[in-house]
Formats: sequence, C-alpha cells, structure tokens
Amino acid sequence: MKIAWGITGAGHLLQDSVEILEMLSMDHKITVFLSRAGEEVLKMYGLFERITSVTGGYYQELVTEAEQKSSYPIAGRFSLGKYDLLVVSPTTSNTIGKIVNGIADTLITNIIAQAGKGRVKTYVIPVDLELGNIETVLPSKLELEICQNCETCEAAAACPSTAISPGVEINLLQCQGCGVCQMACSFDAIKGGKKIKIHMRDVDIRNTRKLYEFEDLEVLRHPLEIKNLI
Repeated sequence: MKIAWGITGAGHLLQDSVEILEMLSMDHKITVFLSRAGEEVLKMYGLFERITSVTGGYYQELVTEAEQKSSYPIAGRFSLGKYDLLVVSPTTSNTIGKIVNGIADTLITNIIAQAGKGRVKTYVIPVDLELGNIETVLPSKLELEICQNCETCEAAAACPSTAISPGVEINLLQCQGCGVCQMACSFDAIKGGKKIKIHMRDVDIRNTRKLYEFEDLEVLRHPLEIKNLI
C-alpha cells in the first residue's frame, strides 16, 4: 500500500505518530510530508532522524514545505489518486481551521485538498478534539529557578547546536532534541519531557467538528487507530 503521512507543528501526539509511522513503514511505502512547523517541532523533540531513517526512495520520500515552494507540485499525485491513503497526524488547530474554510495555502492543506479531488481516503488526527484540558509534553526546557548561572555553563558547552543561552533560555529553533544538555548539567536545570496541561479553545473544537462533514475524510482520536484500519 502507498501511504502519504502529513505531520504538522504539534508536540501533542507527535511521539505516538512517529511510532505508528515507523511500524507501518515495515510493510508499506510511506511518503512523509512535513509542514515548516512540523519539521521544526520534530527536531525540537529529537524525532527528525527517526523520520529520515524510514524514508528514501520512490513513494518513500521525505517531502518538506521548503522544498516544494508555493506550488506544491507533488500534490498532483493526490489529484491523480496515486496514494491509497492519506494520514495527517498530529494535526494542529491552525491546519484544521484552514481545511474547514477551504484554504489550501500550505503543503499539508494543499495535499488534503488534492486528496479530496482525487478521492483518496484521508484520516485526520486532531490535537484539539474535545472541550476541556489535555496533558501534553514539552521539549527541552531550561528551569531558571534551578539554574545556578555557572561561570562556565556545562550544558551550553556540551550543546552541539549552540542552542543554549546560559541563564536565559533554550533556542528551540536551533535545538535538535538530542538531550546532551540534560546529561551535562550538574544541577539538573534542563528538563526534557515535562508534562503540562493546556486548555482547548471553543473555536478550535467547533472547527474540528466541521471535519465530520467532509467526504472521504474521517476523524480519528489517536494514531493507534490507524493500525486497526490498515
């Protein structure tokens, strides 16, 4: 089976999405489509290399928004029905807001639109699904109340991407999520995988509900559901 998998810029459900993608790649050809934010967030969480390790070859490409420019020529595969299935997981509220309003000005929204025109079955896994709070995981974070402002910051010295400003913050756009800084800091001032609760906005939940009206598109709650559908 030829599967297209889109990843947007959400940290919630990202690890789960990558794990299911890896599992499916053992039996199917998967092309991975990354939004600009999706590429950045994968790197922040240290998951980008896992995506590159399961791609390579025809219909197993790693497709980025930067490479596709503004015309997204590869989206033509969807209008021609070249894929058996499109999965978008995780899907941000921003992406869903554009989908339900017919806007296709990004790589991910464009392939979803073209999948609809090509009658390619699409599964969307939103991060904003129900009202209330959800628990999610942060990438690496410098805890300023723990940081000792050492004259020589061991974490900054160890960081291979110079992403740490000692006593200030971690530049997540430079961070590769390697975890070296966490091991280097003697005071355990850098945390990875910290859990926080975030509140779902009403407008995002309303937009997600509109997805149920789309033809050939199904909303799923978790990436694990994909296993039972393929």
